[in-house]
Amino acid sequence: MTTLHERRHYRETIMKTLYEALEGNRLLGLTGAQLREDPAMPEEDLAAACTYLAAEGLIQVDWTRGNTPAMVTLTHKGIQFMETEEEDSG
Repeated sequence: MTTLHERRHYRETIMKTLYEALEGNRLLGLTGAQLREDPAMPEEDLAAACTYLAAEGLIQVDWTRGNTPAMVTLTHKGIQFMETEEEDSG
């Protein structure tokens, strides 16, 4: 079972990977396979993290059969969240 620390890490990694790859462009997205490659995340943990972030309104997910993210994009709220994180850390 995934620990709380791991779940938080996966969610943060997804947000950072999307934000850096898309440079704030909401029209672009990454596939679930692309997201899973970067942090070497198990498929079920990727699905759980995407479900959580989508419920928070930070990302939009197009799902394939079997509950696998096909395409993941940042929402406007997600971009704003990442910009605030960037400002706070810099």
